[in-house]
Amino acid sequence: MISKADITREVEIEDLLGRDPVNLDIELISSYICERTVMITGAGGSIGSELCRQIAEFRPAKLVMLDIYENHLYELQLELRNKYPNLTINVWIGSVRDMDRVRELFFMERPEVVFHAAAHKHVPLMEDSPVEAIKNNVFGTKNVAISAHEASVKKCVMISTDKAVNPTSVMGASKRLAEMVVQALDEDSETEFVSVRFGNVLGSSGSVIPLFKKQIAEGGPLTVTHQEMIRYFMTIPEAVQLVIQAGGMACGGEVFVLDMGEPVRIMDLAENLIRLSGFEPGEDIDIKVTGLRPGEKLFEELLLDTEEMEATVHKKIYIEKPLGKNWDTLNQELCHLSKKMEEMSMEEVKKAVMQLIDSYDPTGRRV
Repeated sequence: MISKADITREVEIEDLLGRDPVNLDIELISSYICERTVMITGAGGSIGSELCRQIAEFRPAKLVMLDIYENHLYELQLELRNKYPNLTINVWIGSVRDMDRVRELFFMERPEVVFHAAAHKHVPLMEDSPVEAIKNNVFGTKNVAISAHEASVKKCVMISTDKAVNPTSVMGASKRLAEMVVQALDEDSETEFVSVRFGNVLGSSGSVIPLFKKQIAEGGPLTVTHQEMIRYFMTIPEAVQLVIQAGGMACGGEVFVLDMGEPVRIMDLAENLIRLSGFEPGEDIDIKVTGLRPGEKLFEELLLDTEEMEATVHKKIYIEKPLGKNWDTLNQELCHLSKKMEEMSMEEVKKAVMQLIDSYDPTGRRV
């Protein structure tokens, strides 16, 4: 007897996008990567590893990969050394939380361009571990940014998220603070610091598509947290192309945003994936609504209400310069939080973060 899993049709990620993939013209701006030493933090992750693959195509002088998780990094190292035998690839294990380690590697490798992709990203998990979210996403970013400044890095590009806009989650708030860190330091540094903000990435580790595929292979049901939940989506190559392009366009202090078209309703995504897999929703595979998880919104935003977008030479990329704090003020506030955070309860940590970000509302009343 043939099970449902045996006849599941393989689905291309692009089939679920609801639009043509955005192909950015990165050839024109790749000169800032060619023959340069480029470092990627979080290099073993979904975005970090794709950054490594695409950057390798532009013949950097040296590719420096940093991650705390060794298995994915080891596999990526083998892949890239096999494909690019003449490329110098240095692989380091370490955490962005460890300032001594980060500073050591920056002064050892002397990168000219840095892509900062290391971060905790899972919203519900970070709600239960807010101190870890702040340590990694905020203070990890601060360590990378200060080291980039001290080592006279030319460009430092930080990966951000639409969850940083009017955040209702600790993860989103931590990424908004990270944006504020690089924006504030940019004012006092020769390094050009920039953030790139985009929505959910189809097919990334821990994202909804791998979960749905697993649930389909098991015969269902697919779990959707709310009937009306919507999200912006893009493919991993699209996201990385945007990041690379933004790095070339950066003058410092910007938040780059991609026009990702219309948002996708998660219920529609689930139904489409079931059909593309060769089944009928509600008949062969059920969909179960489980309720919003802690920190989740029904919809994500790409812009703060007070922000105005500025067009760029690329019709799909926009620039924002959201209001932030100066470096001295923000650094003083973060140092105070760092000293007290370990003694705080989860709710006290969230309240402390609210004092730093006017738009952070963990009650979700704005949604």
